[in-house]
Amino acid sequence: MSDAFTPEQPPVPQMQVLAQFIRDFSFENPRAPNSLRMDSRPEVDLGVEMSAKGRPDGMFEVDIKLTVKASTPEGAMFAIELVYGGLFQLGNIPEQMIEPTLLVECPRYLFPFARRIIADATADGGFTPPFFLEPIDFGALYMQQKGNIQSQQTVGQA
Repeated sequence: MSDAFTPEQPPVPQMQVLAQFIRDFSFENPRAPNSLRMDSRPEVDLGVEMSAKGRPDGMFEVDIKLTVKASTPEGAMFAIELVYGGLFQLGNIPEQMIEPTLLVECPRYLFPFARRIIADATADGGFTPPFFLEPIDFGALYMQQKGNIQSQQTVGQA
């Protein structure tokens, strides 16, 4: 029997994580031990940034930067800045899907590890319960970022 009539299957897209690492990390608890007593729910300011860059060896470095600041009317409770990165190898991914893969799927993979680092840091800093980041919709952030870039280009052309 010949395979001449069997339709060829497209190659399966692949994403391989070769390494994960903390690129930068800072935890501040400026009012300890007074900040450990919480009489009210803190106000939390969260910043999220994603970045990716290609390497000469064909791999990609992807970073997620998480900035968390918690405060109450009495003052700052804690401040965290974490840049958590990964080294990725992509295969069989169409050209138009490389950017969304790097800025959505790769951060989606890295996030649970970064979330755990932040939770452990707040627990080690004396906060009970530890601070757990809510899940982040990296797809929505990517689309928002793309929309901001397009609107800036439109304003620049006017």
